[in-house]
This record gives sequence, structure tokens and C-alpha cells, in this order.
Amino acid sequence: MQVTAELLTASPTGRVSNREVCEAAGVTPPTLYHHFGDKDGLVQAVISDAFERYLARKDDLGTTGDLVTDLRRGWDSHVAFGVDNPALYELMYGRPGVGRASPAAAAARSRLLAFMRRLENAGRLRVPVETATDVVQSAAIGVTLHLVRARRPASDPVVAITREAVMGAVLAPPPAYGEAAASPEVATAAARLREVLPRGPVAGLRATETALLHDWLDVLSTP
Repeated sequence: MQVTAELLTASPTGRVSNREVCEAAGVTPPTLYHHFGDKDGLVQAVISDAFERYLARKDDLGTTGDLVTDLRRGWDSHVAFGVDNPALYELMYGRPGVGRASPAAAAARSRLLAFMRRLENAGRLRVPVETATDVVQSAAIGVTLHLVRARRPASDPVVAITREAVMGAVLAPPPAYGEAAASPEVATAAARLREVLPRGPVAGLRATETALLHDWLDVLSTP
């Protein structure tokens, strides 16, 4: 699989023959067919494995509790993976119709889209979520391919400069307290709960907690 990635990266056309793969890997064609079915199966296995490594590296980052910080860390992790694995990254993102068309690439994009929706729900996007996802993904891929092909490190200043420019374009400042009203659905649910709660003691809650709950409901019930 590693040989296949390297051969595809080095190929001007983005294609390699079964013979080239088998000779470089030191195996016979029946071995390739036995494990992967055919060359297309081998290429898809290489791509899937690369994306699994990529997502595992992202998972190892964990979360900080701050979405903007996590976006920065995710960007830097993406770039570092490409610089550390240039042959695999070229196969994943550098060959039109090869890596990005795979189910593994779609799964990676879905992960990014889900994260961007969290930013949207927090009121931090200034553009539609699909647009924000496209901007972040395309910019990160472009920067990483540039570094890979120029053989520059992930610490190159272009990484942080581009990252901050992209974040400035897609992220909005955090909303001020009380600035963002609740959605109509939340306002209706809060009003309904406020109506059925007694104004006196509520089972399981301290008096201060009950007062705070009523205060929250008063705020949320205003659409």
C-alpha cells in the first residue's frame, strides 16, 4: 500500500500499472488480486487507510472546550499530517478524481461539516455553514499541498497567516450577553415550562437554584 501511494505521487498521469506496483513491492500479481481484488481496490484501500490515519490523529487532539481554539488546532493538525506524510497526502487531496472522490474523503468532510455546525449553533459563523466548510477545507488543502510540493515545514509562516485570514473571513465575534434571542421553538418550550413550574419550592432544587431557573426561563421565553 505504501509503494502504491509513492508510485501514484510520482506518476505524472496519476496512474500506475499492476506490474509497476508488484515489482516495486516485491510481490506477484496473484498476491495483489488475492488481497485487493484489483488495482482499483488497492488504490481505494490505500486512500481509506490514509484517511483513517488522518482522522485518528485528529481524534488524538481531543477538545479544549473552546471551538475557535479547536478549529486552530485542527487546521494545524491537518497541515502537519500532510507534511509528515507527503505521498499519502498527495493521493488523498492532490489527484483530482482519485482521493477526494472516495467515501473516506466524504467521511472526513462530514466530520468537518459537523464541527462547523457547532460553530454555527454558537453564533460564530458570518457565512452559511456549507460555505464556511468549503473555505476552511479548500484553504487548508491548498496550503498543505504548497508546503508538500515546496518541501517546507509545517512551521512555515504561511500556515498561520492563511489560517488567521480564513478564520477572520468565516468567523464572527462572539455575541454579547443577551444579544442573541432564543429560537421560537426554545422560547415556546421555556414558556411552557415556566407556566407549569410552581413559584414556590421545586423538588430536588435549592431555593437559590429555583430562583435561577425561573430567571433563565424568563430570559429564554422571549423569542
